[in-house]
Amino acid sequence: MLVDELFANPWPLWLTLGGLLLAAEMFGTSGYLLWSSVAAVLVSLLVWLVPMPWAWQELSFAVLTILAALWWYSWLKGRDRQQPPSTLNQRGQQMVGRQLTLDAPLVNGFGHVRIGDGNWRVQAEEDLPAGTHIVVVAVEGITLRVVRRAG
Repeated sequence: MLVDELFANPWPLWLTLGGLLLAAEMFGTSGYLLWSSVAAVLVSLLVWLVPMPWAWQELSFAVLTILAALWWYSWLKGRDRQQPPSTLNQRGQQMVGRQLTLDAPLVNGFGHVRIGDGNWRVQAEEDLPAGTHIVVVAVEGITLRVVRRAG
């Protein structure tokens, strides 16, 4: 009796499927089930508004899942281009552009500079005396490439 009612009026079945897929998504499928869940809810709404045979419902579910996933992919692709590259957990890269003062002279272009609670190896194209104002221009491994600050 209940099965006959579901087949005669299938929108609650699609809505339940959407909810189950969304619940499964919360267990960590990284977005794979989210778009199927959205598609199932949309099919539920579509079937509630316009009754249609099962074959059309299944086709609608498949097409809406693919369209939702493609929309998400294109949105993410555009979003990634708008954000600058992250330097999170890349301490050396975070130093680029930093202005410092040498505590000790650079000999043969190499020396050390104190930043916060640590010492960093620095390299310049020329020997520089202590007290010179410098700017970090690049990071090569654990060495900061520096130049004399203009002005």
